[in-house]
Amino acid sequence: MTDKLDFTPQEWTKVLESVALVGIAVSAADPNGLWGLTKEALASRSALIASKHDGESNELIKAVITDFESKAGRSVVLEALHKRFAGAETADILQRSLEDLREVSALLGTKAPHDAVAFKGLLLGIGQKVAQASMEHSFLGFGGVLVSDAEKATLTDIATALGTTV
Repeated sequence: MTDKLDFTPQEWTKVLESVALVGIAVSAADPNGLWGLTKEALASRSALIASKHDGESNELIKAVITDFESKAGRSVVLEALHKRFAGAETADILQRSLEDLREVSALLGTKAPHDAVAFKGLLLGIGQKVAQASMEHSFLGFGGVLVSDAEKATLTDIATALGTTV
């Protein structure tokens, strides 16, 4: 069983940040206006809350959710994200997110090998919920697709970065 104490503060920040980075990467892949971004952000949070009530969640997932629910935990994540994306263009946001997810995957393989598969599953689940949260390329709610080709490609890139499959 892995929890927060198994990581250095910097490593734990990366693990926490990864939960947000998945949604950010999917949103950056195919930006969808203010309403679409809002729906995608809510989907990310909803997926995390659903994991809290999932009986299959391991100690690592529970520890991450607990930190996300705390003001201090959210502040750490927001500060890390602000540093990571300061001055970044959309394409940079996607690449920086994928780089960090590769680092988190390696970190989990070293520090939390028994909990890594479930945590990576959580991350992919968040990415999929975000991708499905808003119709892409629609006009006033008409037409469009649920998950764009760019979002599908990003989900595959995220899975590759995590060393798993979609």
